[in-house]
Amino acid sequence: MRLLADRPERLATIPYRAAGPGGATRSVQLAVERLRVDALPAGCAAVVAAGDLQGVAPSPLGGEPVLLGLALADYLGVWADGGLLPPAERVGVLLTGDLYSAPGADRRGASGPVLDVWLAFAAAGCRPVAGIAGNHDEVTAGEVAELGAGVALLDGDRREFGGCTVAGVSGIVGDPARVLRRTEKDFLRLLAKVATPPPDVLLLHEGPVGDRPGQLGRESIRGLLERRAPALTLCGHVHWDEPVAPLGDGHVVNVDARVVVFTA
Repeated sequence: MRLLADRPERLATIPYRAAGPGGATRSVQLAVERLRVDALPAGCAAVVAAGDLQGVAPSPLGGEPVLLGLALADYLGVWADGGLLPPAERVGVLLTGDLYSAPGADRRGASGPVLDVWLAFAAAGCRPVAGIAGNHDEVTAGEVAELGAGVALLDGDRREFGGCTVAGVSGIVGDPARVLRRTEKDFLRLLAKVATPPPDVLLLHEGPVGDRPGQLGRESIRGLLERRAPALTLCGHVHWDEPVAPLGDGHVVNVDARVVVFTA
């Protein structure tokens, strides 16, 4: 999955509500964009990547607002019916964490259970569904594994899906006394393990710094990966207005509060 172009094409937007400063709720738009790659996992006609879906939205099928990730899973079927995407059974999903929102979208940095989001993509028929946990997710690899073959939460693991090697490290650098945080030394040690040899796709929540202003991240992660970079590194945690940056002979794509559809 090596990028052929670094300028995404806008496909659609999803309106949703997200928490703002001081307990306020704001109305925002989730961008859905397309990037082209040289190849996809066998059996996939598209791969959807997303992260930091920290908001609520009504499903396109109706009903009360739900977690944004749940609504997104329903949109896949609607978009397939409209010809925008292939059927969900031919769509892979890659998740970079932080899929929870306070139900009223009125509290920033809320943590909570997100297994239902994973279940929604799996129940839609998407395969693979692979990802990592962000620092606000309450979910375990064991829970995700029970959703079926081809569904995996990675944390220091590598898996092969349709001839494509996907590796991932969950969480962020921080106080290890807190959930889903590691010291920088431990994080980099685990990252070095899963990134050697370079996988086709690397999933991180906290990612490397980019090469343009505003592309915030961790310099030490970039330093570790740059020498032998994966073809594609997906991350979030902080938002980039320009979502793509080169990394060695590969690329970083930031999917914080963004959906990217990869097509061949």
